[in-house]
Amino acid sequence: MTTHQSVQPSAGPDRRDFIKGAAGLTFAFAFGGSLLGRSTQAVAADAAKLNAWITIGADDSVTLLCPSAEMGQGVWTSLPLVLAEELDADWSKVRVQYAPPIPPIYGNPHPVFHGAQVTAYSTSVSGYFEPLRIAAAQARRVLIDNAAAQWKVPAAELTTANGMVLHAKSGRKISYGDIAKSATVPAEPPKVTAADLKKPSQFKLIGHTDLRRLDVPAKVNGSAQYGIDVDVPGTVYACVMQAPAEGAKGVVSNLDDVSKMPGIAAVIPLPFGVAVIGGSVEATRAGRNALKVTWDMTESPAKGFDSAKAMEDYAATAKDPKAPTRVAHKVGPTKEILSGAKVVEANYSSQYVYHAQMEPMNATAVVAEDGKSAEIWTGTQFAALISFIVSTILKTTPDKIVVHQTFLGGGYGRRLGPDIGIQAVILASIVKKPVKLILTREDDLAAARVRPMTYHALKAGLDGNNNLIAWYHRLVAENVDSVANPPAFALSGGDDIIGWEGMEPSCYDILSVLAEGVRKQSGTRVWPWRAIGTGYNKFAAEAFLDEVAQTMGRDPLSLRLELTKNHGRANAVIKAVAEMSDFAKKAPDRGKGIAFCNYDGTHTACVAEASVDNKTGKIAVHNLWMAIDPGVVVHPDQVHAQLESGLVFGLSAALFEELAFKDGAPQATNFDSYPVLRMADMPEIHTKILASDAAPTGIGEVAVPTVAPAVANAIAQLTGKRLRDLPMSAERVKQALG
Repeated sequence: MTTHQSVQPSAGPDRRDFIKGAAGLTFAFAFGGSLLGRSTQAVAADAAKLNAWITIGADDSVTLLCPSAEMGQGVWTSLPLVLAEELDADWSKVRVQYAPPIPPIYGNPHPVFHGAQVTAYSTSVSGYFEPLRIAAAQARRVLIDNAAAQWKVPAAELTTANGMVLHAKSGRKISYGDIAKSATVPAEPPKVTAADLKKPSQFKLIGHTDLRRLDVPAKVNGSAQYGIDVDVPGTVYACVMQAPAEGAKGVVSNLDDVSKMPGIAAVIPLPFGVAVIGGSVEATRAGRNALKVTWDMTESPAKGFDSAKAMEDYAATAKDPKAPTRVAHKVGPTKEILSGAKVVEANYSSQYVYHAQMEPMNATAVVAEDGKSAEIWTGTQFAALISFIVSTILKTTPDKIVVHQTFLGGGYGRRLGPDIGIQAVILASIVKKPVKLILTREDDLAAARVRPMTYHALKAGLDGNNNLIAWYHRLVAENVDSVANPPAFALSGGDDIIGWEGMEPSCYDILSVLAEGVRKQSGTRVWPWRAIGTGYNKFAAEAFLDEVAQTMGRDPLSLRLELTKNHGRANAVIKAVAEMSDFAKKAPDRGKGIAFCNYDGTHTACVAEASVDNKTGKIAVHNLWMAIDPGVVVHPDQVHAQLESGLVFGLSAALFEELAFKDGAPQATNFDSYPVLRMADMPEIHTKILASDAAPTGIGEVAVPTVAPAVANAIAQLTGKRLRDLPMSAERVKQALG
């Protein structure tokens, strides 16, 4: 049962009142970031002075602010754990709240984001790990200084543990809550550097396996608030039949009839679709389903696009030496070396895929009467972006746009997009009432932001001694950055930072490497998808490496171990997964395949055990093994959970998922025409963490990329037939098996 919380809209919390209203002691130390836009500067300057990371109540409660979105990946626990560790807090008394979207204060310091407050690319822990610890260490020092002043003893004589300040000489101790009752915070934070922080051997919370997740109790008892649960008084409901492509115009032939249906207040054609406004979800759904809409694609950039025909063009482009390319990665004169080497080559492809998050896109919006301020309730990975874009639409400043973050019912990149929040604001501006917009699954698919379709041409060069000396990878695909992040695309001069991820054979010692991309434009709304480009690029590269090994007469495991012999962490996870899976031992009628990936510093290796029904072509995956080295592990249980999640996600895309386009429009309408992994298809999953003292790296996406190549390699080992196209559907497998 879901509990609906009633929420009263406000004009937006004053940042000074936010600090004043916090119970107990609030620490106003911040680390910097950068602005999303020039118009945020005045607000950010004021907010930077007043921001709080840690609030300690007189009741000993410790409230920590989480700057990242919780979509099931555990960040609601892992980031507070980082803070609590350096603060020496009592974990049983830790509470967590979302930090407001103020990028200069709460922005992610990871280099890939340049201070933007966004939850993506598995960078929450890696980006915030050191800055949050410094902020917590500063707060801890203030607690010590206040206790030292109260007891009139040197601060150097005091220590902290489990929410207490201790003085060993006198045996005195005082709780953080008691200090908070009378403590003062200095205008400038104490000086703390990375050298002052705890060493991993001193961790008491980080790395422990018996710590509760802070979001689970509310999710179990139904009190957790997702965007779909928000209930603002006076709300009307909206359902939007989404335009199937940018620029498509909906022509409604029965607008008057639908407008007169029970419970319908208005039917509004808009550039992004046809909105139905009414007094209940049921009424708007009935109205939406009754609509008769013809889509005029004349002005759509996707007009006439057919994904099946486009794949033929992609394949031709991959082989065209005159195709305009951009270099993604280059070491040595690869083409020259290939011209004199024994060459192995193969082509791979993947289809469009949909995020398939379980909670359909939704948002609730209230716009003030003067149209200059707004509140939005939604589960988003990029609240600050919504604030910024809505402020430009309303011709106001971002401080007038308050985005209330909720839990996300799955994200995987889809909720990086601000589209649904913006649509809710536009509708609220039109009807002059609070609007709750909930997409149907059909419209969620129609509005899909898809992982791009891809084609890969790969070549490997072998010298006279049968050594792998050259590697070439050409990717033909739409440019994700040009659609999802136009500023980054412009600054790069046309590179596809997102789409090219994983093309570099990282941790493999190969003399010469060339990875290049060819950009295609189709007008589809391509978007980041869990594991971004690494998902399809590692499928092609790791499956192809097995082909190279076969040509060399080498075992695929021994070849990977040789290529990574100078990269200890990579070599270790490959050895570990081979041992876990007893890789050399094959069961009758089953094959085993292996794959490796270095995803932004996280090393993973996967082994899949699979069989195939020769009559139906259906692949059955019986076991997936994964070994991982992500550096310091903050919350081990959650690492295992994310590996399991990623393996399931990757397997679903490997075997089932594809979204076809005709005349620019997605063809699937629901899960009957867009199949995903079912319980009956689940393999046994085995995961192992090889933790180290290296800086922590990502977890949320890293399990996805190696699944598809491991399965493809398992089937090749079993049948001798190569599966080079995703998904490895029953129909494609039958064709491959002949």
